Amino acid sequence: MTGRLFHLTNEDPRVFALQAKLVDIVSPTIAHMGYELVRLLILGRERPTVQIMVERQDGKPMGVADCEALSYALGPVIDVADPIPGAWTLEVSSPGIDRPLVRVKDWNRFAGHLAHVELMAPIGGRKRFAGIVLGANETVARLRLDDETEVNLPLASIRRAKLVLTEALIAATAETKQSN
Repeated sequence: MTGRLFHLTNEDPRVFALQAKLVDIVSPTIAHMGYELVRLLILGRERPTVQIMVERQDGKPMGVADCEALSYALGPVIDVADPIPGAWTLEVSSPGIDRPLVRVKDWNRFAGHLAHVELMAPIGGRKRFAGIVLGANETVARLRLDDETEVNLPLASIRRAKLVLTEALIAATAETKQSN
């Protein structure tokens, strides 16, 4: 797998390292079951929640049964590896329509749709951007802003990026479901 598959929720290097370790632990099982890892987050401290966001490799919509099957398979895999001290909670979900943009392929797949982006450090005095997704390569994501200027945002500097729920996005998602 290529690209960033986890999302940094804070600047704590221990959380970042644990997220990376968990990606390595769960990725083979997720792939073997016919899914792709979109994002992995660890939330909370006392009893952390491991949030795993996945989508089907075949492009079909995710259902509750998909999330349930993954949850039953991934819980024991994480238990055996034991990377988290103490009790933890597992949440498995699909990205949804207004999904996060995490991987390069997400940025390219949803080119033409509106997104909000927050950076860890300002570019040109700004940390927040909204615009039309133009795509990405391995180092930068591109947006066209309201004033028609284009901005290159370093992927490594993106704290979070998410599609905005619009009629066009709903229509595009409905078309994808019908073609599957």
